Amino acid sequence: MPETVSLPRSAALSTLPGAAVLQRVRRLVGWAIGAAFAYSLIGGAGKSTCPGGFTGDGGYLDASGQPTDVAPSCVTVTLEPSGFAFAVIAIVVFVTIGRVLRHAVDQPDAIRRLDRAVVGIVVFVLAWTVITQISFAGISLESWDGTGPFFFEGTVFGQIDVDVSPMQE
Repeated sequence: MPETVSLPRSAALSTLPGAAVLQRVRRLVGWAIGAAFAYSLIGGAGKSTCPGGFTGDGGYLDASGQPTDVAPSCVTVTLEPSGFAFAVIAIVVFVTIGRVLRHAVDQPDAIRRLDRAVVGIVVFVLAWTVITQISFAGISLESWDGTGPFFFEGTVFGQIDVDVSPMQE
């Protein structure tokens, strides 16, 4: 039986040409996945209102406080993570790798381009989240009287889901 010598793995990078660039590509992909995951967690919100209510004898009240036989409508507005943000993250990753392959003149230039893409992805995700959350917070539910459809006022960023349904007991 031949004896084998087991050498401990070195913490240094491989001597393979381009190993540092591959490490940065892996870092770029990791940050992109992490940013997309973080955005999916913090990119949502919700709020609702039900103008009207219940009377003491089990009937309904409309938005002005008058008794009615019909259940008042409630509106629920939900902000969901937008596919646009995920698409931008993926596009930045693929375009950056393509630009490194075509335009990088040396290894430091390639690493610089990849590092800028990481910063760009993080800044984009933070900015897009802030913009969509501020936009969502600006949606006024108080102006809706519970009758008819619910319409947004102003510009709303992000993916918004609106549900108008009768009040539940």
